[in-house]
Amino acid sequence: MNNIKNREQLINLYIEFFKTHGHKEVPNSSLVPINDPTVLFTPAGMHPLIPYLLGQVHPLGKKLVNVQRCIRTGDIEEVGNDGFHLTFFEMLGQWSLNDYWKKEALEMAFEFLTKNLEIPIEKLSVTCFKGDKDAPKDDESAKIWLSLGIPKNKMFFLGKEDNFWGPVSETGPCGPDTEVFYYTGKGNLKGNPSKSKEWSEIWNAGVFMQYNKTKSGKYEFLKHRNVDTGMGVERTLAILQGKKSVFETHVFTPIVNDIENLSGKKYGKNKLETKSFRIVADHLKAAVFITADGIKPSNIERGYVLRRLIRRAIRHARLIGISDKFTSRIALTVIRIYQDYKDLQDNKKIILEELDKEETKFLNTLDSGIKEFSKMIKSKKELSGKDAFLLFQSHGFPIEITEELAKENKVKLDRKGFDIEFKKHQELSRTSSAGVFKSGLADNSLMTTRLHTATHLLNEALRQIISKDIRQKGSNINPERLRFDFNFSRKLTNEEVIKIEEWINDKINKSLEVIREEMPLEKALKSGAQSEFNAKYPEIVSVYTILGKNKEIVSREICTGPHVKNTSEIGHFKITKEEGIAAGIRRIKAIVS
Repeated sequence: MNNIKNREQLINLYIEFFKTHGHKEVPNSSLVPINDPTVLFTPAGMHPLIPYLLGQVHPLGKKLVNVQRCIRTGDIEEVGNDGFHLTFFEMLGQWSLNDYWKKEALEMAFEFLTKNLEIPIEKLSVTCFKGDKDAPKDDESAKIWLSLGIPKNKMFFLGKEDNFWGPVSETGPCGPDTEVFYYTGKGNLKGNPSKSKEWSEIWNAGVFMQYNKTKSGKYEFLKHRNVDTGMGVERTLAILQGKKSVFETHVFTPIVNDIENLSGKKYGKNKLETKSFRIVADHLKAAVFITADGIKPSNIERGYVLRRLIRRAIRHARLIGISDKFTSRIALTVIRIYQDYKDLQDNKKIILEELDKEETKFLNTLDSGIKEFSKMIKSKKELSGKDAFLLFQSHGFPIEITEELAKENKVKLDRKGFDIEFKKHQELSRTSSAGVFKSGLADNSLMTTRLHTATHLLNEALRQIISKDIRQKGSNINPERLRFDFNFSRKLTNEEVIKIEEWINDKINKSLEVIREEMPLEKALKSGAQSEFNAKYPEIVSVYTILGKNKEIVSREICTGPHVKNTSEIGHFKITKEEGIAAGIRRIKAIVS
């Protein structure tokens, strides 16, 4: 196999390969999605391209390639259990926006794997969609793989849960996918790659968006067909270098070495300790990247995820013997590994300060948790599951430490009761956060589109009526309402709220044109286009302008959409709530009818 020594070599090889096949490189987007509240963080390479996958014309053309930094919050609990699950990772991908289809995509995938990466064909197997009542078996992909040299006995057909992507919400583009696996075992190749640990997925070589799922549940063929692929950098490096896990590659070994020196323990010697090593390394790397994108630890949304990652890392550091402050040291190592990320270098001071502050705060919390534990067991010989969960929930106290303390104090711990309470908490968390994934760009319903445009008018109304210094600090839009966060030091008066509503409804009633333009970011900012504070935009952006009757600019904003074509489509605008959510940050909720 190709002797790829580092991530930079792999990334460059991939991007240059697809450039020779006519693809244009798109920038690595921020971890914080721009104008899209459907997810807290960018979860995949395709996510910043959703508007273009839905039909919007991309300024660079129909064939694209890039490497994208990603965060998957759904994998946090899985990190450490094996050597491949990660919270933060880099994803290589290429896309066809209604250009080439399955044959070209799979031929390029096969060429890159076998010629550029020099992977022996006998080490590969593939999976394809087996079909169901909604969509037929993907025989087309299977025939292409066969023609390329993949034998039938190394081809497996799986259901929707394994080989079908989407839609993002209840309706929208979706389709079958085909995945490539590499054999890491010894001797003869055996087992189903989707079930055997001896097989490792190396590439989702083609998500073929050929259907649109309707409200009735019917899968209709799309006229605008897309190809989306995804190859994890870390996983591919591990495979190419013959490593048992991603934590043994150069993107982690310097971090692991730091943890070894700090803890006095050796990675890989003990199963439980190895899990803690992985959690500390993964979580703090993710924390560094999230902080570099302008997020600070808090108790809500992205800030809560960041806080959870930092505190979980500290908990597991304690379990392997690290009792002193250490997060800044690990952060410096992460920044050194990823020298090609300029934002890590530029924000180094902020990253170190935020990690140090959160670490100090949590260490104090741990001490208070120990005191609370002592109170709970003062006259008891048993610690209830509810009490153990209270320590976890209120003090961020890990159950592992509670178990250790209970053992030292010869107190029986109701671990089963804790697990019941914890499961209730997980289910509640899933329920409460589910709505986050049912709005924004993934939802192109009429109501959501109307609210998107109303948000632009709200942004401008605040600047016109309250203060020119007001900047958007965040937003969330779903079919029921819009939510808009902005910088301001006091509560709005009733008179101000009425003036804002009147200003917006006046612009709606005037039936003003809404136009979209593609332009360089620098040009957009010079033209006066508003942008979200601290957001990181690509070099080419979409700008939506609302024009007055005399073609004067009423509102101009960088945004990926979706939007109405005329303000008359919005309906009547009404503010339902205005409140403070943090020091100097206000929030408005509004509806249209």
